[in-house]
Amino acid sequence: MKNTMSERQKEVVNLIDDTAPERKWRDWRWQLRSSAKTAEDLEHLLDHPLSAKIKTQIYETTGKFPMSITPYYLSLINTDDIENCPIFLQSVPRIAELDVMEMDMEDPLHEEMDSPVDCITHRYPDRVLFLISNVCSMYCRFCTRKRKVGDSDFIPNREVIQEGIDYIKKTPVIRDVLLSGGDPFLLNTDYLEWILYELRKIDHVEVIRIGTRTPVVLPMRITPNLVEMLKQYHPVWVNTHFNHPREITQSARNALAMLADAGIPLGNQSVLLAGVNDCPRIMKSLMHELVKNRVRPYYMYQCDMSEGLSHFRTPIAKGMEIMESLIGHTSGFARPTYVVDAPGGGGKIPINPSYLISWSTNKAILRNYEGVISSYREPDNYDQHFCDRQCRTCEMHLDLSGADEYKATGIEKLLSSHEQVSLIPTDNERVDRFEDEKQSDET
Repeated sequence: MKNTMSERQKEVVNLIDDTAPERKWRDWRWQLRSSAKTAEDLEHLLDHPLSAKIKTQIYETTGKFPMSITPYYLSLINTDDIENCPIFLQSVPRIAELDVMEMDMEDPLHEEMDSPVDCITHRYPDRVLFLISNVCSMYCRFCTRKRKVGDSDFIPNREVIQEGIDYIKKTPVIRDVLLSGGDPFLLNTDYLEWILYELRKIDHVEVIRIGTRTPVVLPMRITPNLVEMLKQYHPVWVNTHFNHPREITQSARNALAMLADAGIPLGNQSVLLAGVNDCPRIMKSLMHELVKNRVRPYYMYQCDMSEGLSHFRTPIAKGMEIMESLIGHTSGFARPTYVVDAPGGGGKIPINPSYLISWSTNKAILRNYEGVISSYREPDNYDQHFCDRQCRTCEMHLDLSGADEYKATGIEKLLSSHEQVSLIPTDNERVDRFEDEKQSDET
């Protein structure tokens, strides 16, 4: 757990304040106060001249999307190859952010369309996204919520947070609450505890998850006081957001160890970013570093179609190539699920290489990661009465006492009901034409 300052970190802190550098560097609030917000700040703290091109891009882009980089994260930038450094690319504005393509959307995931009250997105049947902050320790250039993050007009106050808590209270189907933002760990510890306390009082809330990038860009925020508070509200899960192996420093390892030692399960959500991590070797190295530090790779996201992110987006084929390099080539728990968070609020759609080559009534033909083709014989007699698909009148021997029922939706509804045989989009032209003709006949 030894964590002495590097020479580079000492140089950065001394450029800001040469009194008690070690103590200041470990103070997360000092890190926030000292963050680089302008081209001049960045050039000064890097102690490295920036080209006129880079400075112009920062000036023009920050007029719309703010910049904020903690001294800690800034100290990881490789000034010998600054424009290709994955830390630089994720944190420093580029003029491409102002290029809004025809397919770009302000709110591609329809978070606001699926919002019954401010700060709550309720898309999936049993869980909600609860946006409790719009402040981050660093403004990631690829953020899907760039329209909100850092904007004072979107800061949720205590009254708005209470509305979100009240919605969760009166909606018993909700068993899982994901706290996000912004970054929940940028809230005052006591304020965050109030939210956790109120959620823990709700009987039907089984799990609380927290999405945070502080272990990556501000690891000193993970303090003994914060961890001790979180321990009081188990089960609490924490999802981090490492995108590149260079981000896993000793400070990051120490922060992750504190959380893991407190019994907090850790997951990681990476975003596939052109020029940053769109490489099988980089991604495999990242996944291995994560599991070494007790972090389970959870998702690898296809970059969203938010405004100004086109220069970060890769073809889905690149993600498939990376998954091919992981499946069979590393441990199963070291593989994330590759997903597209579908535009229009379709939710996360998993995408994987196909290992099912063909399928007949009694045999499946499969391939493995090496290209070996095998056959799997289906059972000759599958006793259908074991599950008659009549879930409402099920008399199976399994004891599910205490389990809550919820209304089946989507594909599950077709599987569990004989009453419904198809799901039809509301804007289906054929059905609309039929309805129009029916109304015309009636009149």
